[in-house]
Amino acid sequence: MMISYQTSPEEYKHWKLEVSNKVAFLILDIDEDGGIQDGYQLKLNSYDLGVDIELNDALNRIRFEHPNVQCVVFKSGKNKMFCSGANIYMLGQSIHSWKVNFCKFTNETRNGIEDSSQRENIKFIAAISGTVAGGGYELALACDQILMIDDRSSTVSLPEVPLLGVLPGTGGLTRLTDKRGVRKDHADIFCTTSEGIKAERALEWKIVDFIAKQKDFENSLQNLIDEFIEDNEEKTKVGIKLEPVEKKIDDHKIEYNTISAKIDNEKNFVEIIINGPKFDELEINNIVSTGCTFWLLTFARDLEDLILHLRTNVNEIGLWVFKSKGSAEKMRQLDAFLSRYRNNWFIKASVSYLRRTLQRLETSSRSIFTLIEQDSCFAGSLYEIALASDRVYMKDLEGIHIGLSMMNFGAYPTITGLTRMHSRFSKEGQKLENCFNRFQDLFDAKESSNLGLVTLTPDELDWDDEIRLAIEERASISPDALTGLEANLRFGGDESLQSKIFGRLTAWQNWVFSRPNAVGDEGALKVFGSGKKPKFNKERI
Repeated sequence: MMISYQTSPEEYKHWKLEVSNKVAFLILDIDEDGGIQDGYQLKLNSYDLGVDIELNDALNRIRFEHPNVQCVVFKSGKNKMFCSGANIYMLGQSIHSWKVNFCKFTNETRNGIEDSSQRENIKFIAAISGTVAGGGYELALACDQILMIDDRSSTVSLPEVPLLGVLPGTGGLTRLTDKRGVRKDHADIFCTTSEGIKAERALEWKIVDFIAKQKDFENSLQNLIDEFIEDNEEKTKVGIKLEPVEKKIDDHKIEYNTISAKIDNEKNFVEIIINGPKFDELEINNIVSTGCTFWLLTFARDLEDLILHLRTNVNEIGLWVFKSKGSAEKMRQLDAFLSRYRNNWFIKASVSYLRRTLQRLETSSRSIFTLIEQDSCFAGSLYEIALASDRVYMKDLEGIHIGLSMMNFGAYPTITGLTRMHSRFSKEGQKLENCFNRFQDLFDAKESSNLGLVTLTPDELDWDDEIRLAIEERASISPDALTGLEANLRFGGDESLQSKIFGRLTAWQNWVFSRPNAVGDEGALKVFGSGKKPKFNKERI
């Protein structure tokens, strides 16, 4: 079964998007029979990958189609149940890679909520009018404020450890301590108490921000909304419609407007060719009217869809090889335009889309090579692909150049919060300064190597053999070992909330999901709901 990440509000089964002026309401009302796979029902507002695909789409609709929205409110469409988290029966029947990819995608969606709060000034409120558990609470944790109803019956919990023998899969443990500052002893009790805690203790322990009695709940919510809404004289923004991503797909090739990908099953790699921008002139007064045809936005959406498709539907191809065709100078002209109009809402939203997509690229458990050849246009924003790669090969041949721009020095931070340039030269401040001072130049292979911007620069005689050997060598190494290697090497320097979540997810949740205590025949996930008690191997590993 091939999974598509494309949807639209007309196709939603689980979410209702309602927009009123500067406020958007995302109402979770899950269709029990609307699972993305067969074999389970989504009871108690529990979710699967299909629910989060809709949520990711709805958030992008808000960003682009409703640019005046300043506050998003998550509510439930069901009585006395906000969300019970990821569907346990779905997890119990899923293969290991499905569970891990599901957790990764939900993490990225929630990280995107925090990214929009920080960088696009869209604030988020979770209005919990009913019981919330597991991933439902992790969705609330991604918001700026959590309001919980105090009705003496509603509880909040992270019950994965005591009930299922696994960990909260969407950053819940890290957000409790790092984001909300919950004490570790309080967090320990909270995360090992399957029945959860009620409103007063949740407020006392900083599990939620506010509580309100049922009769006061809507007024309290409105007060929170009012705090986030800025009353300014700014002209009303006219949004753009997010048209469907255009693509053609068969067993071996995927073609988008800005990208083509060729799958080589024999050699175990995907060749991804990016077609650079083509324009005669950029004018801010009509740039919004280009909508989805604006190259940067089209590219970000194409790349995101490709990444998600390959992650989910092409599991056994372990290496993605990026190439590009076009004009490096056109890319630098585009970046100058982006820098000049960085405060324009549409430019800001498009850059943010690409930033989040580049972060998806790095957190994918795939090896990434970039090849710089004739007619390449790896410059500025597009050079971020090379900076995100594990290796960069540049052919030493006259006429081949790369270039930087100001966009490489702040617009696209990694999940650590550092730019890829900063991360690349974390202990070499002089090299970083040298690159910054020459952001207006184009560099040949020798200069690129001297500046530290590429890995190797084979000449024309050695190029084919060296690339062939590199691809063959990568295919011969254990994919499990490579996943761990890449996750450790890509994110040097200081940690952030997001990098901790992904690092711990890769190491701990991946491990726990493969252990018999969770997924064995008598493991907690397998026997959940059967009336049987799980049998645990008591040995600590």
